[in-house]
Amino acid sequence: MKRWLLFYDVVSDYVERRVPLRDEHLRLAREARERGELELAGAFGDGFDDPRPNVEGAAIVFRGDDRRAAERFAEADPYVKSGIVTRWRVVEWNVVVD
Repeated sequence: MKRWLLFYDVVSDYVERRVPLRDEHLRLAREARERGELELAGAFGDGFDDPRPNVEGAAIVFRGDDRRAAERFAEADPYVKSGIVTRWRVVEWNVVVD
């Protein structure tokens, strides 16, 4: 089975603006995980031990025969719909060490 990376580019005030949307976003992520589609997910940047980390974006790892599960997730995600994700893209990930 192939792996797919869903990358999110985010607004500079992402941490603050995601608060009212976080429960729905995490619900979608948990549901995708329960279906066996989502493996890992999280934000990347610096200072995650600080109250206001510098979030540069997020990445979500999906498993599947094609990229459709990752695309469906992004299309339904309130972070995308609200505009705090400014760009998203799905790429195939050629894993060489698992």
